[in-house]
Amino acid sequence: MPSECEEVQVRPGAEGDLTALTDLYNHYVRETAITFDTAPFTPEERRPWLLSHPVDGPHRLMVATGAGSQGILGYATSSPFRPKPAYATSVETTVYVAPDSGRRGIGTLLYKALFEALAGEDLHRAYAGVAQPNVASTRLHERFGFRHVGTYREVGRKFGRWWDVAWYEKPL
Repeated sequence: MPSECEEVQVRPGAEGDLTALTDLYNHYVRETAITFDTAPFTPEERRPWLLSHPVDGPHRLMVATGAGSQGILGYATSSPFRPKPAYATSVETTVYVAPDSGRRGIGTLLYKALFEALAGEDLHRAYAGVAQPNVASTRLHERFGFRHVGTYREVGRKFGRWWDVAWYEKPL
């Protein structure tokens, strides 16, 4: 019997994905502390983010869709770590999976595709911040060779409480 993830296709994100990607992200904005954004976005507000992830180069956007469907099951990105030039060979990575996808392993497929796409780029390190607690994200990052390098305590306030962010690092 084929696994659920064999039915999933991963490809670079495109302009036509903007509304679905915005809707997926807004779920996490409204319902979770996984992102520290506190107000939902419109697709037009998210357009600069989408355009900052071309199909080549160090800053990528990979999306997962169901075979034969245009529905977005999740996405992964690599983005600038910090704006100063000396950080150019470092990226911050992230994964968001649709809560209603009903599938396991989407994050793994997305990160696999993202890191394969980044393999030829002039990059040295990937970093990921994981709001705590988030066992699934911690496990995903560790499975891909990230190691915990520190935790910022009570660095974000959302939903009337303070949240820690654990930071992970991976050599590329």
